[in-house]
Amino acid sequence: QVQLVESGGGLVQPGGSLRLSCAASGSVFRVNNMGWYRQAPGKERELVARITSGGNTNYADSVKGRFTISRDNAKNTVYLQMSNPKPEDTAVYYCNADIQESVLSTYRQIWGQGTLVTVSS
Repeated sequence: QVQLVESGGGLVQPGGSLRLSCAASGSVFRVNNMGWYRQAPGKERELVARITSGGNTNYADSVKGRFTISRDNAKNTVYLQMSNPKPEDTAVYYCNADIQESVLSTYRQIWGQGTLVTVSS
């Protein structure tokens, strides 16, 4: 069974930095798009950043210039480098990936369990 395991969340001060990681484990044949979403209390889940298998990226306007998404295809891992975070970035961050488990299967969208990021002094 495929799963996404996130790590790196926690408390960070405004203006600091934090890096989130998310690794796909289990039966993974191929990984297509990967991304990070977040959900703040009382708000809907929103896209933070996405990256294709070829390395093309797109970001939410609110994080452009501050957050950087990257991936290591050999490790089936996606990262989110958070620089100059703000209190409004406080949320549960979820990893997302389109994964093909075998050569005979179709892509399936998988979600991580979420990791809490709190930006506060």
